[in-house]
This record gives sequence, structure tokens and C-alpha cells, in this order.
Amino acid sequence: MINSNEDPAVKKYLPIIVATAFFMQMLDSTILNTSLPAIAKDFNESPLNMQNAIISYVLTLALCMPISGFLSDKFGTRKIYTWSLVLFSLGSLFCALSQDLTQLVISRVLQGLGGAMMVPVGKLALIRAYPKSELVKAMNYATIPALIGPVLGPLVGGYMVDYLSWHWIFIINLPIGIVGIILGLKYMPNYFSKVTHFDFKGFLIFATAALLLSISLEMMGQTKSVSFILFILFLGFSLFYYYYRYAKKNEDVIFPLNLFLVRTFRVGIIGNLACRLGISSVPLLIPFMIQIAYGQSAVISGWIVAPMALTAMFGKSAVISILNYFGYRKTLMVNTFIIGILIMSMGIPSIHTSIYWFVPLLAAIGFFNSIHFTAMNTIAIADLRNKQTSSGNSLLSVNQQIAIGFGIAVGLAVLRFYQNIEPNAIHDSFRNTFLTIGILTIISGFVFRRLHFRDGDNMKSQ
Repeated sequence: MINSNEDPAVKKYLPIIVATAFFMQMLDSTILNTSLPAIAKDFNESPLNMQNAIISYVLTLALCMPISGFLSDKFGTRKIYTWSLVLFSLGSLFCALSQDLTQLVISRVLQGLGGAMMVPVGKLALIRAYPKSELVKAMNYATIPALIGPVLGPLVGGYMVDYLSWHWIFIINLPIGIVGIILGLKYMPNYFSKVTHFDFKGFLIFATAALLLSISLEMMGQTKSVSFILFILFLGFSLFYYYYRYAKKNEDVIFPLNLFLVRTFRVGIIGNLACRLGISSVPLLIPFMIQIAYGQSAVISGWIVAPMALTAMFGKSAVISILNYFGYRKTLMVNTFIIGILIMSMGIPSIHTSIYWFVPLLAAIGFFNSIHFTAMNTIAIADLRNKQTSSGNSLLSVNQQIAIGFGIAVGLAVLRFYQNIEPNAIHDSFRNTFLTIGILTIISGFVFRRLHFRDGDNMKSQ
């Protein structure tokens, strides 16, 4: 184990190494949104069938994140971090070489395997390398790319698609990945820990259940076999019930059931899942609508979506003051209602309305989304005991990624439903979709009624 106090190069370069991982993951999470219509055209696929390219990535992130800490403890942070970058870079190369949707999805899974390890292991190395007095500064420096990535993603994707080809949205990862690998091999500290028990059985049960539910949601609107979809849903929920029974009988499980005895955690988890069912599909539906219904370029759609990420930064700077003044219960309930109204408002413009109508709406959504996600995540961990923090944080991260995948699947399923009703009215299908997911978002806000008005007081800054 390297002692960072004896090696100044670690403190100098480690934040840069972790920043590389953050940037690659956040850029890759958003760069595809504006590019899918072009990829669909090249693959002779409907753009509405391309969501697997996104869902496969976020679901792999969700399912593999819990194992990253165990692997880094057993094999060392340097080895796991380096291999995660190798996997991510190889996945990017294979994405660029893909000839059809199936190959792209498999390549995105490989990317997800790398992404699921590189950011958590990088953060773990930061925590171990820096004393607490220096950790916040180092973490802030390393996470700046996490704010820049979502801004650049839609724009870079749009310009590459219009002026080069969609393949470059993946090729761009290769030089960044190579630099990260070289720096990681040279400067990443190789921390080990005494290997503790990892609940592989519980992990497999939980992961399979989540995978089956995701598959069933993704199939909605793509097949007429309703009975098969219901069968997959039944299997998924049955496995979750099996995990519940398994966790009741065993103490050292991956996600202990006693987490859900904490009311604020329970509300935070359920609220995260419910709200993201409506919110998560918006960054994908807007580029689709701009390009498919309005016939505009990928660059234009990228510029229209970019304000969401910019205003999210302002939301992060304002959220503490808002929570201190209004409290978590009122903030989350009112904020959900506002976001729902804003999403519904995107269904108002007709096909003849200027597309720039959407810019202020998306800017507002980005601001309120940032407040919402921060509030939901902090209230979820507000009352966890020290021994529950690790598993609670892990489950919260997994829940967020699964919810994003579910939200994208639900949004596109609703869009396909309306398109099947009126095949020649694609713009009206988008309008009805925004109205529907806006209503779903407003309804999800009632989850936060379960909070007490004093909940979260212990998280307020003095």
C-alpha cells in the first residue's frame, strides 16, 4: 500500500486521474442523446427502437457498481482502475466499429462494465489518499468534469454527427482513455484492504430481478405479446420477493432490509424511482423531437438541450439556501409539481411554433432538476447510522441508475403508444407524451408527503 504522504506525486496527479474517469463517464452518458437518430438511420432502425443503446449502459452501471469496492479491496485500486479504463476504451472502440444495433448494445455493456468501476474506485482512492481536511477540495477538483460533461455531451455529439460521423462520439474516448491508463499506471496508489465477505448470492438475485424488470419495460410498445411481457414482469417481482426472503434470513447481505426501516431513506429511494420515471426521458425525447418531428440537425438539438446542464450548475449553488429556508418536505413536493408543469408545457407548442420555445423551458427544468436530485439524495442518507451509510449509499446509486433506465424505457414506450394510435402525427405523439410524463411526475410528488416537516433538519448548514 502506497502512503500518499511519502509520495507527493500522488496528491498532484490523483485528482486529474479521477477527473479523467468522471469526464469520460459523464460525457458518454449524454453524448449519445443527440446522435441516436443518425445511428438509427445508418442501422436501418427506427430511432424509437434505439433506447437499448442507452439503457444497456446505465443498467450495467447500476448492476456492477456494488462489486467495484470488493474488487478494489481484493486486487488493489491501481489494477482495477486501470482495467476499468481498458474495458471502457475497448467498449468505445467496439461501439465505433458496430454494424448493427445488437453489436452496439453489446459494446455499450462492455463500456458500462468499465464505467461501473472506474469512477467508484477513483473516488475510493481519493478518500484514502487525502486527509479529511483536504478531501473536499480534492473531490471538488476531480468532479468539475462531471458538471462540464453534460454540457459538452449534446453539443459535441451534435457537431460530430453533422460534420464527421456518429462513430467519432465513441472514438473521442480512446485518446482520453489512453492518457488515463498511462497516468493510472504511473501515479494511481495501489490500496488494498483485508477482503471481507461479499454477498454474491444476494448480488445475483437483486441484479437478475432488476434486469428482468428493465427488459419488460423496454419491450412495452415493441411487441404484441402482452402475456410474455407480464411473464417477465412476474419473474422480476418474484426474484425481488425472493431477495426479501433471503435478506430476512441472512445478516451480511449486500442491501440489508433494516435500511428500509429508516423512513427518510425509504421515502428517498421510492421518490427517486418514482420521479425519474417521468424526468429521465426528457433529455432523450427533446433531441428526438427536434430532429424527427421538426427536421432540424443534431447540432441544433444539442444547443437546445445544453442549457439544462448549465442551469443545473446554478441549481447546485442555490439548493442549500432553498433547503435551509423551506425544508425538505415542502421543497420536494413543490419542486416536483413545478417540474411536472414544465414537462407538460413542452407539449403546448404546435409544429409551426419556433423550436426555441423549448430553450427557457429546458433551462428551468435543468435548474429545478438539480435541486430535486440533491434534495432526494441527501434526505435519503439523512438518518442512516454509520454502519448503514456504506450499503445505503450503494443502494441509492444503484437505484438512481436503474431509475434512469426505467424512465427512458417508460418515456419511449408512451411515445410508441401514441405513435401507434396516429402513425402519421409524430409531432402530436411527442406532445401527448410530454403531457403524460408530466402528469406522472406531478403524481410522483405525493411520495414526499410521507416526510415530516422537520425531516432533514440535521442536514441543514448552520
